[in-house]
Amino acid sequence: MEFLTLAFLGVVTGVIAALFGLGGGMIIVPAVLYSHYFLPNLEFSAHDAIAISVLQMIFSSVFGTFLNIFKKKNLDLKIAFFLGLGGLLGASCSGFLLSLVDSKHLTLAFLLVSLATFYKFAFGGKTAARKVQMSANKQAIILILVGALTGVFAISLGIGGGLILTPLLAYFLGFDTKKIMPLSLFFIMFASIAGSLSFSTHGLSSDAVLHAGVVIGSFSILGVLIGSKILDSISLKHHRKLLMGIYIISILATLNKVLEYYGIFK
Repeated sequence: MEFLTLAFLGVVTGVIAALFGLGGGMIIVPAVLYSHYFLPNLEFSAHDAIAISVLQMIFSSVFGTFLNIFKKKNLDLKIAFFLGLGGLLGASCSGFLLSLVDSKHLTLAFLLVSLATFYKFAFGGKTAARKVQMSANKQAIILILVGALTGVFAISLGIGGGLILTPLLAYFLGFDTKKIMPLSLFFIMFASIAGSLSFSTHGLSSDAVLHAGVVIGSFSILGVLIGSKILDSISLKHHRKLLMGIYIISILATLNKVLEYYGIFK
């Protein structure tokens, strides 16, 4: 039963990764925190949930990036390299940051980030692509800085950072969302690998965490294939509504956990 639950979670996460260019942390973190209600043997802390979320991202992001490079051919590798490098540098610090912060504060931080990104997505209006003129060196520096900033905070909260990257890349570099989605998966690939290594170095990856992360990650590959098929047939209107629904469910579940951790609601 435990294996089937983790496998199902992996498939759902993979579908989300393919549909929205996300790492799946918006689903994984609250789902893992609630897993003990269904399976008593699965008792994970917020630190565990974040480590599992980041570990499983490696699988879906690597496979999704492979599809983007060789099948869809929609990834600009020159731009992706500098963004990935920034993510690698930023995420390398995530284990140290995570080891200093209490679980309940991490869950609260995750809730606040979820609320901020939901507000931006639901009420911020559409971000139009625009032409931005700058030198190649300046663009590379911006990509590295954006990647590093997103990497250190997003990976520390167990999210891939796709929803943080999108407004930053659109604002500073004028990229449209179709260009950002494959870049986001490439970034998540680098950041999740660096983050998982950082967590392991700081003693945040137990055997149970590794097992859960590998099972979820392995089945997320199947989800990526399913999500890619769905993406080709879904309308932009339904795509947006689906993502908003995912946000709302995740926010409500996380809010309940925050109230429980701080003794406001038990």
